[in-house]
Amino acid sequence: MFRGLIAFSLIFMMLTANFSRFFIYAGFELNKNYIASELCENRDKPMMHCNGKCYLMKKLKQAEEKEKNQSRAAQKGHFQEALIIHKTNFNFLPQLIKVINPFELPFALPRHSAAIFHPPQA
Repeated sequence: MFRGLIAFSLIFMMLTANFSRFFIYAGFELNKNYIASELCENRDKPMMHCNGKCYLMKKLKQAEEKEKNQSRAAQKGHFQEALIIHKTNFNFLPQLIKVINPFELPFALPRHSAAIFHPPQA
């Protein structure tokens, strides 16, 4: 029972975090008349036909900035330092270390002629 409640609450929190824009838009649609008459920046200019869309855009921008800030904070938290506790010695056997000399390629690239490759005459 307790595990089911925790699982349900975690799923609900993940969905609310992912659908924050949907909730903002749904709240706008439900309170459209109030927002247009009280909270809109252009309520004194009815000829603009804003109807509260400026308020909606402002809220969406705030939500986007909040998500960016949260993702930056989460990325900072993911930084992990490596700490070496034990001293490690690497011993390479001389039989395993072999110097490989460059070898001649089995084909020859064509030599270019200076008569062909020159800048065009003006």
